[in-house]
Amino acid sequence: MTNKIAVVRIRGKVNINQEVKDTLEMLRLYNKNFCVFIEPTAQSIGMIKKVKDFVTYGEADDELFNELVAKRGQEFKGDPNKKKKYYEIEGKKYCKYFRLHPPRGGLKSTKKPFPRGALGNRKEKIADLIRRMT
Repeated sequence: MTNKIAVVRIRGKVNINQEVKDTLEMLRLYNKNFCVFIEPTAQSIGMIKKVKDFVTYGEADDELFNELVAKRGQEFKGDPNKKKKYYEIEGKKYCKYFRLHPPRGGLKSTKKPFPRGALGNRKEKIADLIRRMT
């Protein structure tokens, strides 16, 4: 699972353009403080660019993913015969999204880009934020 992008939704559901709302649902970011790991393909990077004003993202490693599965992983209870909407790890099925707590210490601003606020590309510092949210 090397070279994944971790995406965390920062802003809520109020006053969102329908295109952005649809893109967030395609990314499985249904609510605030949800996190997903996606492959860095051209399509997924385009979707991230479309929702960059509502999410923060960065490169994640296997260690962070395994940590999240251990702490916040939810068992998948849907139909296993449908489209693969779960991670299968050691015989167990987990949902493809993680529900996180609000970050300890809070966020700077939910309306400004990363160095001054919480939105946009954090690169490797996404791991620090996610660890504060578990």
